Order: sequence, then C-alpha cells, then structure tokens
Amino acid sequence: MDAVFTSTPNPPKCHNNTIPLSAREYWIHQANTLALSHPCPFAAFGSVIVNHTTGNPQGTLICTGANQNSRTGNPTLHGEMAAISNCSSLFVSSAYNMTPAESLAAFKQLTLYTNAESCPMCAAAVRLAGLREYIYGVSIKELIELGWGQLDIGSEEVIGSGVGMRDKDPEVVLGGVGREESKRQFGWQCAGGECPAGCERGEGIGDCLPVERGVV
Repeated sequence: MDAVFTSTPNPPKCHNNTIPLSAREYWIHQANTLALSHPCPFAAFGSVIVNHTTGNPQGTLICTGANQNSRTGNPTLHGEMAAISNCSSLFVSSAYNMTPAESLAAFKQLTLYTNAESCPMCAAAVRLAGLREYIYGVSIKELIELGWGQLDIGSEEVIGSGVGMRDKDPEVVLGGVGREESKRQFGWQCAGGECPAGCERGEGIGDCLPVERGVV
C-alpha cells in the first residue's frame, strides 16, 4: 500500500478541530479551481479527495473529479461521482496495486471536499463509499436561491438515512467552508449576475463567454 496511507489497521481518528479551517478552505479552493476548465465555465462543480491521516498538516491529495455531464453526455458524472470513480481506478492500478477489498477500505481514511453541497445521488455515493469526512462549500438552498435547479433534499439527510449499514457515518460533515468563493463561482450562471473576470455576457441565461475568443 502506498505511503500516503497509514500502515496501521486503525489510523487515528480525524476530528474537525484537529484540522485548521485554513486547510479546509484550501481544499475547497482546489475544488473550485479544478472545475475552471476555461475562464467562464457553466456548472463548474468540482471535488477533491484528500488524506488527512498521514501527518501532513495540509493533507495529501489523492484524486480529483469535475462535472463531466456536458463533456461525456453522462448525467451521473457529477464531480463527486467522478472523484470517487477516479480514486477507485487509481487504487487498483499499478500506482497502488490494491485489491478490490483494499480499495473499498481505503475510502475510510479519506475526506471528500466539494465546492457545492452534494445532490442526493452524490450524497448517497459519499455514504456508500464510507468516507471519513465530507466537506462542502455552498449549500443546496443557496444554489436554489441563485437560480439553480436542484433536488431540494439536504446531503446530511441522505447520509444519515442509512439503515443496517455496517460502515459508520462520516466522522465529520461540515458545510459552508469557502462559501463565498463558491457562491461567486455559481452566482453568475443562473441568476444573471456579473460574469467572471475575462468574460462577458452572451445571449442566453448563464451564457458568459471569454472576452478574448468570444466563444466557449
């Protein structure tokens, strides 16, 4: 097993108060940055999966995922789903050479950061993966206020609804981290707000185009 994972079968528990808010905000920022495929992307939802059990105060990046709906035509490839899938593929590759059982167990050491609260599908995936921590930025309620169509079911409700599941719920569920940065990323897209720097408003709702090229 790679050195970014603890070698003991029961690694130290990672509680919210042991990790500085600055580190939490750093990873939400990375999730936001990851989703910026060009200066003014639509649906820029991004996630990073991090290991906070290695002794590195900042945490160690394991894998990432960004919304791939428009690129792949797959409506289930939200940022969280892509990140979990990417981690799974990485764990059983030559980089880690884990067995499927080891891959499943590895998630119990990891933290998922996502720049927006997970939809019910992704929240269920977070719970099924058995992730140690789940941290998000802007909430579903705030996305709705910004004009986004959402399933109005909170991720904490989904995560806490498991019955007869052997794995425990995440040790830490924390929302609102890096909220203002994430709100800026999503605010202009559906509510008709100001476009990001380097972009100008197009003809459609949520249509901001790079000034330099005039096309997305």
